[in-house]
Amino acid sequence: QVQLVESGGGLVQAGGSLRLSCAASGRTFSMYEMGWFRQAPGKERDLVAAIYRIGGHTYYADSVKGRFTITRDNAKNMLYLQMNSLEPEDTAVYYCAGRSGQSFNYWGQGTQVTVSS
Repeated sequence: QVQLVESGGGLVQAGGSLRLSCAASGRTFSMYEMGWFRQAPGKERDLVAAIYRIGGHTYYADSVKGRFTITRDNAKNMLYLQMNSLEPEDTAVYYCAGRSGQSFNYWGQGTQVTVSS
């Protein structure tokens, strides 16, 4: 199993940047595919970006392509999400998640990101 703790959220003006971090416990972090999800009030939780355990292949939702970058440091058990050119529509609670099978089954507690216009 893996425990996940996010940090780095906050309030930023439109056009600004934030870097989210996710600290993972456990010795098998490198075996998990990792992702960042977000959930805005009244909306479903959506996958924003993912990074796969082999080859570093990444996935991005269309809404964040070219603005967000997901990376991982397996030696430090860390996952990151660099968010640039933030828009008010990016306002949400952001969750770090991991999966070892078909579904993401390990979740952090979430960190709030608020983008003001």
